[in-house]
Amino acid sequence: MRADRLLSLLLLVQTRGRMTAQELADELEVSVRTVYRDVEALSAAGVPLFADRGPAGGYQLVDGYRTKLTGLTVDQAESLFLVGLPGPAAALGLGTELAAAELKLLAALPAELRTRAERMRERFHLDAPGWFREAEDVPHLAAVADAVWNQRRISARYRRWRAPREVDRVWDPLGVVLKAGVWYFVARSGREIRAYKVSHLLEVCELGERFERPEGFDLAAYWQEWTRRFEANLITDVAEVRISPAGLNYLQHLLGGPAMVAAARENAGPPDADGWVVTTIGIERIRKAQADFLALGADVEVLGPPELRSAVAEAARAASSFYADAAPAPSDRI
Repeated sequence: MRADRLLSLLLLVQTRGRMTAQELADELEVSVRTVYRDVEALSAAGVPLFADRGPAGGYQLVDGYRTKLTGLTVDQAESLFLVGLPGPAAALGLGTELAAAELKLLAALPAELRTRAERMRERFHLDAPGWFREAEDVPHLAAVADAVWNQRRISARYRRWRAPREVDRVWDPLGVVLKAGVWYFVARSGREIRAYKVSHLLEVCELGERFERPEGFDLAAYWQEWTRRFEANLITDVAEVRISPAGLNYLQHLLGGPAMVAAARENAGPPDADGWVVTTIGIERIRKAQADFLALGADVEVLGPPELRSAVAEAARAASSFYADAAPAPSDRI
């Protein structure tokens, strides 16, 4: 265990440069005293690791020193070939670089690890987009990604859902995210940071002006919070329904996935003799909820709000008029 920690400490300083004892302790999840002991052990082993004193000080390696020891375990070598996504990499303009990097990594691995890593790539494949969905056209993705990497301000024409539909904006692009097969970019305009769909970009021009990223900005943390707020803002009303066990299970395909099913079960009252329950479900808007509940057919009865119940009833009556002369379906009930 200590050998792994010593190697991790060495690689941290090698890749990040000067680091304080507290920073190393936080990364390795140990005490500062343990970091002191580990540094002494590395120095005794001949690693040219030294400390600068003072407020801006820290541990660093002698210029030019790099260890060739990676310490990859079998599982770590295998897992590296699960992170290579040819489709997204190609969309970002990095397809060739990814292939070259994989070849270099394979060449650097011992024979046993190379065989296991190649087996991992042969037997596991990640297909990010959802079913029945064509990949969105994102001709400006590479330009946005380049501006993100080089911290260059961009001027863009963007298509949005409300009027005016097309707007001109100047953004500081901070990151790119692939979510369920859809590309987004996170950008700052003034003091506001928001997420936008790359496919809605109509024109992109890099201005050549370099910007400074917000101090402490964490793309993953921002995205997690943004998606939480986005999903919460979609829910504008609550529907009360009486729903069958089958309808409850099928909700995940309509109104928000497994989280919606879990909330509906949690809000549900006691089941009746047939297993039906009365529960509340968050909805976006009446028109969308009408279509979703109609898709459940005879497995749900909308109790409220009144305008939603009326909308579903009206649509059901209109649909039933098309089949007034149809023979009853055979019943499988005894």
